[in-house]
Amino acid sequence: MTVQLLTPEGMFQPVPYHHVSIGTGSRHVHVAGQIARDAEANHIATDDLAGQVAQVLRNTARGLAAAGATFSDVVRLRFFVTRWSPEKIDDFMAGIASVTEELALPQPLPPLSAIGVDYLFEPDVLVEVEAYAILD
Repeated sequence: MTVQLLTPEGMFQPVPYHHVSIGTGSRHVHVAGQIARDAEANHIATDDLAGQVAQVLRNTARGLAAAGATFSDVVRLRFFVTRWSPEKIDDFMAGIASVTEELALPQPLPPLSAIGVDYLFEPDVLVEVEAYAILD
């Protein structure tokens, strides 16, 4: 599988992700919305956006690995963040930075969206992530 990540000239910069990804391959992997829970459904990082971002990415890595994929195969990430405001960006990015090396996250990241929502799964869930990857 080949994923080509790029940011064409003239697109808004700097951003911590690429604007475009091109994936070639025949197997598509979708990892459903991951939240900050461990294998026993224990709540992780309650009231801590950075901690929850780190945990949802760890959970996403597990889902990708089960399909034989890694973050290098991901062509799109979609985050849903409760009660989003611009002031939350530092905590959001700190969560990503805290697991970048551990999970071998590509830098810059694949294209991503961070979408503000009022409410997710349960009241303590601050962030959810979905991933889409393509494999040969």
